[in-house]
Amino acid sequence: MTANPNSLGARDAATLLHPYTNALENEALGPLVITQGKGCYVYDDAGKKYLEGMAGLWCASLGFSNERLAQAAADQIRRLSFFHGFNRKSHEPQIELAERLLAIAPERMSRVFFANSGSEAADSAIKIIWYYNIARGKPEKKKIVGRVRGYHGVTVAAASVTGQPHNHAGFGLPLPGLFVHTDAAHHARGAEPGESEEDYATRLAQKLDALIRAEGPDTVAAFFAEPVMGAGGVLLPPRTYFQKIMPVLKQHDVLLVADEVITGFGRTGSMWGCETYAIQPDMVTCAKALSAAMAPISAVMMREEIYRTVARQTGQLGTFGHGFTYSGHPVSAAVAIETLKIYEEMDLVGRVREIAPHFQERLAGFRDHPLAGEVASIGLMGVFEMVRDHSTRESFAPAAKAGLTLVDKAQERGLILRALGDRIAFCPPLIIERAEIDAMFDTFALALEDARRVLI
Repeated sequence: MTANPNSLGARDAATLLHPYTNALENEALGPLVITQGKGCYVYDDAGKKYLEGMAGLWCASLGFSNERLAQAAADQIRRLSFFHGFNRKSHEPQIELAERLLAIAPERMSRVFFANSGSEAADSAIKIIWYYNIARGKPEKKKIVGRVRGYHGVTVAAASVTGQPHNHAGFGLPLPGLFVHTDAAHHARGAEPGESEEDYATRLAQKLDALIRAEGPDTVAAFFAEPVMGAGGVLLPPRTYFQKIMPVLKQHDVLLVADEVITGFGRTGSMWGCETYAIQPDMVTCAKALSAAMAPISAVMMREEIYRTVARQTGQLGTFGHGFTYSGHPVSAAVAIETLKIYEEMDLVGRVREIAPHFQERLAGFRDHPLAGEVASIGLMGVFEMVRDHSTRESFAPAAKAGLTLVDKAQERGLILRALGDRIAFCPPLIIERAEIDAMFDTFALALEDARRVLI
């Protein structure tokens, strides 16, 4: 640990339980303490500069310390620092944000419910779905289908629909009887020898159909899916996957919830991942880039039929008994409004489409590296899979901690990335320039060689 007991690192290690962290390692070694940021760069407490290749946690779409967003927050704090939406109360920022969000939403979205994080949005979507089915006389229709390696958050219900063991281990999750999981949509590792992406997609749709039938269609309420599986390893869907999944869901009266927490707002080269992959959702969750990570806010959007059924039930029960103190918080909403204005002014989607080919070309340049397994990208989102043997795609033993070794080497050289197992994710701010993309991948190349010397 840092020798100076009064350092920020030592004070952190003495006081905090960190998310997604080995607490004993943090006690012994202390954290990387970031003290400021500007554009695509952040700086630690020793003044060292890092290129943020993950936009924080997939979220800092406009980089760090955007002055317009800071001013929007300050102005709103002075005007109305807080109000809520309970009991027929409202305020202008959440009204305007709902209007702006629906104006750019995937087609068929009609109403918005605000929350504070992707996890809260997922939990809220699940509760709305249960409320909806009870309202239409189908109270047994409660089971939620997630996917292995899918990620939807860490609150109890969101973590249950998430399909990753580390989100379940130690917590007694998923909740029994309500959450089931189908296969991840990952052709590179899930397909049978010689199986095309289209045939693999057909097989996955058939397996989903069989799962719903086995559980009982009258008990299955919804299917949650990220257009691109983010925290599961940046897994791009095989061709025709969603086109084959959607008819299965419709046949069994199962709602499709598109988790756009990572893929929303330009990340895949369209405003929504749903547009990139021609998905027609019944509900959409979003967060992260909604406020460019400058303030906590998330949203659930839904089709009019769902809203109308829920609304009628609130008339019967007298209320919709769900919400958060900070749902649609005026400061967060004001920041999100300004974020959407910036996106419009900069032609966000056009900019991503302009710069993404260079990002993708540079990443693809690592496909023949001796440590390279799958290398894939969409928009400004990509992955480099580390393998022990490039020719056979043999994986490293988990004990080798190959992915963590690589991101540590990158960090030493001033580049922050994220290891998802042995899959290294890239998700830079959407404002990244061509020269910064080159700097990111030039540094990554050096870190790869550093890691190779350690691992092989």
